[in-house]
Amino acid sequence: MINPDLFPTPSFVVDRVLLRKNLEILDSVQKRTSAKILLALKGYAMFASFPLVREYLHGICASSPHEARLGREDFGKEVHSFAAAYSEADFLELAELSDHIVLNSMSQYERFLPLIKKYSGKVEFGLRINPEHRETEVEMYDPCAPLSRLGITRKNFPDRLPEYISGLHFHTLCQQNSDALSRTVEAAEKSFGEFFAACKWMNFGGGHHITRADYDIDLLCRTITDFKTKYNIDLYLEPGEAVALNTGFLVSQVLDIIDNGMKIAILDTSAAAHMPDVIEMPYRPHVFNSGLPGELSHTYRLAGLSCLAGDVIGDYSFREPLNTGHRLIFTDMAIYSMVKTNTFNGIKLPDIYYYDSETEEILHKKNFGYDDFRGRLS
Repeated sequence: MINPDLFPTPSFVVDRVLLRKNLEILDSVQKRTSAKILLALKGYAMFASFPLVREYLHGICASSPHEARLGREDFGKEVHSFAAAYSEADFLELAELSDHIVLNSMSQYERFLPLIKKYSGKVEFGLRINPEHRETEVEMYDPCAPLSRLGITRKNFPDRLPEYISGLHFHTLCQQNSDALSRTVEAAEKSFGEFFAACKWMNFGGGHHITRADYDIDLLCRTITDFKTKYNIDLYLEPGEAVALNTGFLVSQVLDIIDNGMKIAILDTSAAAHMPDVIEMPYRPHVFNSGLPGELSHTYRLAGLSCLAGDVIGDYSFREPLNTGHRLIFTDMAIYSMVKTNTFNGIKLPDIYYYDSETEEILHKKNFGYDDFRGRLS
C-alpha cells in the first residue's frame, strides 16, 4: 500500500514496482510465443514511465496523430495507428509517424489508395476486420455489436487481399480472459481465414486482461503459437489495461460530510472530472480499507465537488468514521482515468506522481494549475 501522506490531494500515483511486475508478465508471453505486445496509449499514456515500459514492449498503438507523435518522440519504438476514419491531414501526419496504419473500411482504403501507394515500403498498411463474433456483454464496449462502425464485415470485404495491404487487425474484447480470444480467433478464421496466409502480420487487438490474477496465460500462448505455426506470420497484441492494471491510485481527501438520508462525504476529487468511467461505464472503484455498503460499521456515499448532481462515486463502508481531512486511496486509477480527465467546473486536474513503493522515491511529478484550465478555452 502506498503512503498517502507523501502526496498532495488530489493526485494520481503510479507505482513503478507494480508496473514492472505487469511488464514482466507481458514479456513472458512475448518470450514464449514470439508475439509482439504494444502499449495502447488510449488506456495508459504516462510518458514518464516509458523508459521502463520500452525495456519490455515493442512499441505503442495510437488512435490519433497526437498519440502517434507521443509514441514516436517519447517511446521511440514501433508506432501502430488505427482510427475509425482519417481526414487527409491526419492520414498524412500519421504516415510520417507510423510503422503500421490500419484502415477501418474499404471506402477509406479506396480514398487513400494514392497515398498508400506513395508510402508503401515506408509504412505497412492493414485493414480492420469485423468477425461479427460477440464476446462483450456491454454494447457500448462491444466492437462487434449490431450496427457497429468498427471493422469490415465479410460481406463488405473483397475477394482477395487488396493491393498494398500486408496485414489484418481485429478487436472484439474488453477486459476478458484468453478463452474469449480463442473463440474470436476461431470465428475470424471461419469468416476471413482464406486471407490469412497472404498476410505478413495479424493484430489481435486489445482487451486482453493478461496481468489479471485469474488470466489463463497458457491458453493465450497456445492460441498465439498455434496461429503463428499455421499461417507463419507475425502477431501483435495491443493491450492498454493489462500494462498498467492495478498499478495506479488516486489519493483524495474528505472536504465535508453532510447528512441527507445517509452520510455523504464530499471529496476534493470528482467522478465527472477525474474518473469519468465511473459514470460512463459505470463502475465502482475500490477504496483501500473499505467494504460494501453496510458491510463495515460506517457507511458513506462518496461524492465529488462539482455542481453535477450525479457526481457520485459510490457507497462504501468503513470500520471507523470518516472525518474532514481523511485521506482515501482509490485503486486501479492508472488506466482510463488519467487519459480522460477534464476541467469541468474549472476543477483542478489531479497532480501526477511516478513513484517507487519500495524506496518511497518520487521519480517524477507533474502539477497542474490555472493555466492548464485557461489554455483549453480560448
